Amino acid sequence: MRLIYKRNMLTELGHFSLVLAFLVAILQATLPLYGAWRRDSRLMAMAEPAANAQFLLIAFSFAALMYAFIVSDFSLRLVVLNSHSAKPMLYKISGTWGNHEGSMLLWVLIVALFGATAAWFGGNLPPSLRARVLAVQGAIGVAFLAFILFTSNPFVRLAVPPFDGQDLNPLLQDPGLAFHPPFLYLGYVGLSMAFSFAVAALIEGRVDAAWGRWVRPWTLAAWVFLTIGIALGSWWAYYELGWGGFWFWDPVENASFMPWLLAAALVHSAIVVEKRESLKAWTILLAILAFGFSLIGTFIVRSGLLTSVHAFANDPERGVFILMIMGFFMGGALILFALRAGAMEARGVFGMVSRESALVANNVLLAVSCFVVFVGTMWPLVAEMFFDRKLSVGPPFFNMAFTPFMVVLGLILPVGAMMPWKRGQVVRAMRPLRYVFVLALALGGLAWALQTGRSLVGPMGAFLGAWLVMGAIVDLASRTGQKFNAGRLLRLPRSDWGKAVAHGGLGITMLGVAGLTSWQSEDIRVAQIGAPFEVGGYTLTLDNVEQLEGPNYLSTMGFVTLAKDGSEIAQLRPEKRIYPVAQMPTTEAAIDYNLARDVYVVIGDAQQNGGWAVRTYIKPLTNWIWIGCGLMALGGLLSLSDRRFRVAVGARKVQKQVPAE
Repeated sequence: MRLIYKRNMLTELGHFSLVLAFLVAILQATLPLYGAWRRDSRLMAMAEPAANAQFLLIAFSFAALMYAFIVSDFSLRLVVLNSHSAKPMLYKISGTWGNHEGSMLLWVLIVALFGATAAWFGGNLPPSLRARVLAVQGAIGVAFLAFILFTSNPFVRLAVPPFDGQDLNPLLQDPGLAFHPPFLYLGYVGLSMAFSFAVAALIEGRVDAAWGRWVRPWTLAAWVFLTIGIALGSWWAYYELGWGGFWFWDPVENASFMPWLLAAALVHSAIVVEKRESLKAWTILLAILAFGFSLIGTFIVRSGLLTSVHAFANDPERGVFILMIMGFFMGGALILFALRAGAMEARGVFGMVSRESALVANNVLLAVSCFVVFVGTMWPLVAEMFFDRKLSVGPPFFNMAFTPFMVVLGLILPVGAMMPWKRGQVVRAMRPLRYVFVLALALGGLAWALQTGRSLVGPMGAFLGAWLVMGAIVDLASRTGQKFNAGRLLRLPRSDWGKAVAHGGLGITMLGVAGLTSWQSEDIRVAQIGAPFEVGGYTLTLDNVEQLEGPNYLSTMGFVTLAKDGSEIAQLRPEKRIYPVAQMPTTEAAIDYNLARDVYVVIGDAQQNGGWAVRTYIKPLTNWIWIGCGLMALGGLLSLSDRRFRVAVGARKVQKQVPAE
């Protein structure tokens, strides 16, 4: 009884802490903003302790909810619906955010974390700007805390607790999905800081080079987290769903991909603001839209408007609340943007051929590709609402409409990186790249010659991948001077290394996507136990099929021997699982990973003739996709570690100026 009483007290304190955080967020959103308007340093100074208090209160609330999942406190409705006493500990913990209510609490915890981080590391920002940034961040917290408390309270109790819970969705009981949402939310919510900086700058009426430097680390951090989160989700879909693909253009996948594209554009656009004080209005607009698309993604996942294999909720009323939040922040920011357009006059002038122009082209391609994904995602809804037609927009549309923009982006990226600021010449920029271009073209031609009866996607991907990787290497080497100097190369700023690694990672990902799309082979058959069969030069033998029992599931496991040229390579264990509590089956593919290819085996149902349905895929270069994503994230982290990009460096330039009101 005493243990039950302690559990109840902790969850009640968690609920009370959430209510208190809501009240603190209201103070954070109002008093510092009023203080900045009145130039009252005491009111402005309240922003920092309020941000810290809000974060600590929400962290305590989240910890209380996590504890309820860990100890299987079935007096909470959320724990009953998303947990079970027999579930492994990792999935008890991840069950905290593996549902709508808990994931929204994680969402608002990260909002508060970013606000507190700005308070901790923003000491050298002008006081009025810091107060306004934290106030806008507090307002975002107010909106989503209200959403949680009034529509999605995770601390709702049951009058009569059941003996056990209903278990977590079996698809979410996987390490990839345990870590995927936190990284994704760090990216989504990280863009709220770019939004807060944009709105604060609009209120102050000043956007300058220092602002561009301040906003870059936050945007870059969000982009890095989004990259990791998207890669983890893609990897999970590849090995867990059993379909053999890495990307399905699912609405939930698109919901995270769209802000990723805009965040990439914003990172590059902020460079122009910092270096040349140009593209100010466009950069502010990108900061608004990037967070806006994060809100759109939240709406898509939680409104039930569009269905997905891994959407969180199906509640139109919650969707309306999120739509109101989105309308308030996006509408207010865009109105403020229109009113302040005159204060964002560009100072830097640049020619049609220059690094600035290349970055503008980069921005246009990324923004238009984001628009293409948005149209394809929302068009089925538009067609049903206005034309009473049920349509399905699938991979063929996205591949055809999206790919050309990425091809053009890949072509211009190495040349743009070599361009000088203000004005340049294409011929001069191409001179160091001419041998790289020829070699990349030769690799593309080799891929074309080796393949038979296939599309241009593979050779084009081989060319673009080599072009981007080798172009990044040449760009890095060129920064050591006319004669290559290894010592100077190691002393280059980390931002230069970060750019090269990220661009090279994009090339490797493009090559992996093209290789998997163009050169994979598939075999579907009824396999007899003990009878070997050939797929893509490999010999597979289904040795046995056994019925096994896991911690909270029943498994039908196949034992498959993989061999090549008479030599055994691996023992594969594909499974079909049934989770009795949730009454839901899952497919667990068995994969032999290799840098050159994956052998991917899925076992199906028993057949009447005594055999088993078996699907086998040979997937070339698949792991290059994840390696490329990892390199892109590593490049972002290297750039973040460059001391020149810390907020304090840019702040010192502004402290000498009189704040404009």
